[in-house]
Amino acid sequence: MDASALATTFGAQLPAWVLTELAGVPETLPTDEDRVRLTNRLAERNHQEDTGGPFAALVVETGTGRLVSAGVNLVLSSGLSSTHAEVVAVSLAQTRLGVWDLGAPGGPDLELVVNWRPCAMCYGAAMWSGIRRLVIAGEGPEVERLTGFDEGPMREDWAEQFEQRGIQVVSGVLRDEAVTVFQTYGEREDAVIYNARGSVTVTP
Repeated sequence: MDASALATTFGAQLPAWVLTELAGVPETLPTDEDRVRLTNRLAERNHQEDTGGPFAALVVETGTGRLVSAGVNLVLSSGLSSTHAEVVAVSLAQTRLGVWDLGAPGGPDLELVVNWRPCAMCYGAAMWSGIRRLVIAGEGPEVERLTGFDEGPMREDWAEQFEQRGIQVVSGVLRDEAVTVFQTYGEREDAVIYNARGSVTVTP
């Protein structure tokens, strides 16, 4: 075979608007509400900018509230199905810190903040990242019902599985605000739902 025809690199980059949005954000985000509020804001703008779905995530130092990284869903802009917000945020944090284990000894406890419970893929990505805490706006059927996205098969005891691995789970932070973002996306006439085996356009 002609091995030169094979792709040997891949990657994704945050759109410029994310850095613009973050320019006015304080150096630290003291409370869970501050952190989730920012993810909701980034998730809303992400779909408005047509760079991906209505999802965002942060990696934050739990104790200080210092923002380590921010990610948004980049599936549409990158053409890569794995570039969900959680994967982007974790990967950027690992790149910035130069470690694959965000829970490595000697470093501060880090947490992943997301505007909804992770999907089946991001469940694993979050669990193996090394984070010590997961903060989410909410959980439940709202994402699939309002947007049409397939979140995949999740264990009923998913939160307990995190806890058993030393990862604290906090849910229900600004839940209604997050649901409004999903509803807004689902009501778009041109909303693209990029589930496997092709995308579909949702008609409200």
